[in-house]
Amino acid sequence: MDANVVLLAVVVVSALAFDFTNGFHDTANAMATSIATGALRPRVAVALSAVLNFVGAFLSLKVAATIATGIVDSGAITLTVVFAGLLGGLSWNLLTWYFGIPSSSSHALIGGVVGATLIAAGASAVKGQAIVAKVLVPAVLAPVFAILVATLGTFLVYRITGGVPERFRARGFRLGQIGSASLVSLAHGTNDAQKTMGVITLALVANHTIGGRDGTPTWVIAACATSIALGTYIGGWRVIRTLGKGLTEIETPQGFAAEGSSAAVILAASHFGLPLSTTHVCSGSIMGAGLGKRLAEVRWRVAGRMATAWLLTLPAAALTGAAAWKGAALIGGTGGVATVFAVAALLFGALFLAASREPVTHRNVNAEWTGTLAPAPTKEHAS
Repeated sequence: MDANVVLLAVVVVSALAFDFTNGFHDTANAMATSIATGALRPRVAVALSAVLNFVGAFLSLKVAATIATGIVDSGAITLTVVFAGLLGGLSWNLLTWYFGIPSSSSHALIGGVVGATLIAAGASAVKGQAIVAKVLVPAVLAPVFAILVATLGTFLVYRITGGVPERFRARGFRLGQIGSASLVSLAHGTNDAQKTMGVITLALVANHTIGGRDGTPTWVIAACATSIALGTYIGGWRVIRTLGKGLTEIETPQGFAAEGSSAAVILAASHFGLPLSTTHVCSGSIMGAGLGKRLAEVRWRVAGRMATAWLLTLPAAALTGAAAWKGAALIGGTGGVATVFAVAALLFGALFLAASREPVTHRNVNAEWTGTLAPAPTKEHAS
């Protein structure tokens, strides 16, 4: 078998693995508040989110185009560079999942690709101006905007429904949360699944399988939609617990306001082709929902950990991507990529084993927050 075919296969498998982790890492974005308030049972929530992530992946390709052609010069990209970039994003996804920190899969992927490109082809191959305009500026503005919208929305929700008996209000907003959480899941599929589509398209162009101006192949769209849906169904319970219970105590009106705000911002970004971080938006909306009820609601220590992770995402993923490329290049050829892939698989396996010692599952994800991720030792495996 041709070495390039093997290398392309490894890249595609790595990309779909990243897409899978994107799904379970970001399930919290859509469903954490609905699970925390009891609007949806945990397993039902992740199943619903998985279906809608799958559907959402087929709705637009503007973000995929941005990833494929908007951040690096496709003419300077090789399959090894794409592989190393994916490994950078995948590593950061799994590390932050282990610690239960909601971080941006989008920025991890972009950081990994940029880091690998820098060391392989130099700074001229990176479209710095486009990264600033389409990645860094939205990264700063999106959570701020989400906080403002959710704060105002939560305030208005409580003000408007203040005279409604609590039992009726809670029931009504639980039903509303199902709708708003579904919309966030749909928006997530529309924005996030496309990022992996863009990377696979970049790999196909680098391998001359398709032309630089060709669109994303249908099989790539279907494979990415399936991978992110499966990852979503697995459910990243560690991150769900942090967003649903650790950041603030959410009531049903707050959950509805947060989800509605998130969906509006994410769908707007997808429309303009911006590879927005759904994690930043949804986390900002949840903080806004806490602020909109009363100022002491947000646990700022948890928020600070999240903000630190957000600042580190791009550089950490970039360094990992650069290191992965360098390691593969030192050995050379397909053997170098295979060796780096095997080492990474062993490290990822060790991380999952470590997580199983303090598992968070659908059974304990809603336990009272005591300042630690795992509510109590259990014999269950983390998912």
